[in-house]
Amino acid sequence: MQKDPNKGYVALLGWSLNAIEAAEDFDRRYIVVAPEWAEKYCQEHNIPYLTWNYERLNERSLEIAQKLQEMGVDVAIPLFEETVEWAGAINSVLLDNPRLLGQSMLMRDKSLMKRRAQLGGIRVGIFEEAYQREDIIRFLKRVNQTLLKLDGDPNDPIHLKAFDKAGCLGHRVVRTPEDVDSIPDDEFPMLMESHLDGWEFAVEAWIHNGKIRFLNISEYVTLGYSVFVPATPELESWRNKITKEIEKLIKAFDIDFGFVHPEYFVTSDGTMYFGEVAYRPPGFKVFELLERVYGFNAYQATILAFDPKTTEEEITSFFPREIVDAKGHAGCFGVYPRRRVVNRLEIPEETENHPYFESHELTPPLEETVTKRTAFGTHWGLVYFAGDNPHTLRDLLKRQEDLDFYV
Repeated sequence: MQKDPNKGYVALLGWSLNAIEAAEDFDRRYIVVAPEWAEKYCQEHNIPYLTWNYERLNERSLEIAQKLQEMGVDVAIPLFEETVEWAGAINSVLLDNPRLLGQSMLMRDKSLMKRRAQLGGIRVGIFEEAYQREDIIRFLKRVNQTLLKLDGDPNDPIHLKAFDKAGCLGHRVVRTPEDVDSIPDDEFPMLMESHLDGWEFAVEAWIHNGKIRFLNISEYVTLGYSVFVPATPELESWRNKITKEIEKLIKAFDIDFGFVHPEYFVTSDGTMYFGEVAYRPPGFKVFELLERVYGFNAYQATILAFDPKTTEEEITSFFPREIVDAKGHAGCFGVYPRRRVVNRLEIPEETENHPYFESHELTPPLEETVTKRTAFGTHWGLVYFAGDNPHTLRDLLKRQEDLDFYV
């Protein structure tokens, strides 16, 4: 694609082939800032790149910002959780706005994030930091005392999350003091929060000049297993309320541009609670699911939202109309082996023969013994579905949890 020198020059932080292909087919100049192992691939495929070690922020952190500035780069776009802080540090130099570094810290530290949301008048559950196991036991007791539990009543669970990891990594559910014993020392400190009973969902919102340009609601069927877009009409009926919450979030976190991926709960009485917010593309290939139903490339949308040279006309004409322009619904399911010992991949017949089944990216097992999942763990690959009826799709994704893909 011909690159327009009058439009922004963007740096993609992290390695994502889908993001690189999107940038290649777009009218902006781009450069990939990736670890050393990507260098050979970039050379072979003529991908503009700069190698950088993201392992730690140190006194050389400014060096990458200066290098990009000398090249004429306008803005850095984080592709993964681990590059959000780097993007903040780099953009504070490129855009001459020191506040962006602090903002990226808020987006990375779940505890600071919750406090900032609370200060902005956003409803959050009860939360605290845990530095040792005793803190967790004390918090579990206190939460259940608050809920007026009697002796012998089962405890309400609490959630433990790593301060700065993406999504389900380091996420545990604790119900009893015994559950606490299995937590390794190196996971401390962490965030503890009360359990919210309700409908959990995520939002993908592209922001330009402080305004929401496109807002998608992603419906989770089971957290850590499956998601689909757009959501069912039942969840979509909350769209106005959800939009107002995102506007509150934009104000509380002082977001002027870019892309946010927050998670929320709606309780049975319609109260919305903020879970967390990420400043990078979501997991579970939601960008690809959006392209499947809406036809626009979500990585290109993100480049537009970040680029300070994007015009008002350009951003408004890029996005389709929410819901109205969606062609059906698309979802995916993350497969975890259900058996302790597996020796081959076998797609269940009922999955493969379902009219909504599209494709999968599962590979044969490398080892026979399945490692025990710690916390939520990492799935072995995704299975994709698409169809017209959101309820059929939701039930189909739920059904996959009972099937064996590895036998």
